[in-house]
Amino acid sequence: MRTLLEGGDRRSIARSSAALEILIRDPDRIAELVALTQDADWLVVMRALDLLEKLAHSQRARVQRFKHLFIGPLADRDQWEIRLQIVRTLPLLTWTPAERARVIAILRRDVSHPQTFVRAWALDGLAKLADQSPSLLPEVEEGLTSFERSGKKALVTRARHIRDRAGTLP
Repeated sequence: MRTLLEGGDRRSIARSSAALEILIRDPDRIAELVALTQDADWLVVMRALDLLEKLAHSQRARVQRFKHLFIGPLADRDQWEIRLQIVRTLPLLTWTPAERARVIAILRRDVSHPQTFVRAWALDGLAKLADQSPSLLPEVEEGLTSFERSGKKALVTRARHIRDRAGTLP
């Protein structure tokens, strides 16, 4: 699995598509993918997290077993590409109340991240969590307004998508 995820630069996905096909055919290999999130090569870590996020959409229960990975030390890594994969995956999983507090703390922190995509997806995650925690709605609304006024296309677009998805937001 590692050989499919190594090489290239931060914009490259290496041979992640081939790895995903293997994981879909043989879901028992997800544990092997999870082990790669501790690899010395941060690009391998990022690509492993990207695949876990993709799998969480279609095979949530299989990724759910490894949910602690997303609220542990990886969530605090410096590389924005890793943070992006974390914030995109957090709202896809089910959390206990204590874990949910950590999830919300990560998303709140990353709404202010210097990298635009991390900010956009962190707010998106908070908005998804607000479906079950209406107390987050004022914070989400404030973030949406800030994104809409930012002049940054990625933030404006993400704010529009969040509003379109969550019909309850003004």
